[in-house]
Amino acid sequence: MDQSMANAPVKSAPRTAPVTPVESLPPWKVLLHNDEVNDMGFVIESLCRFARLSVPAATRCTMEAHKKGLSLVVATHREHAELIAEQLTSLKLTVSIERAG
Repeated sequence: MDQSMANAPVKSAPRTAPVTPVESLPPWKVLLHNDEVNDMGFVIESLCRFARLSVPAATRCTMEAHKKGLSLVVATHREHAELIAEQLTSLKLTVSIERAG
């Protein structure tokens, strides 16, 4: 290594301005309805896959829908809630969305 390179200043990555938080989007609830058609294991697996719930959370959600008729899967912004509802509906699960609050 030549001497001129050894004394050259090290360039750091350019600094970026801090990101200013944007107002959060209003939350929407994805609700799972009880049905007598789908196997509980299938419902749990589907909630894990599309709503990204852990197995224990998906199990609690499924059992609550089974016992009470309805369960909150997730609260998220509208576009994401619609996507999750569409994916679960495509699997013949009964779900709905509604504005939280």
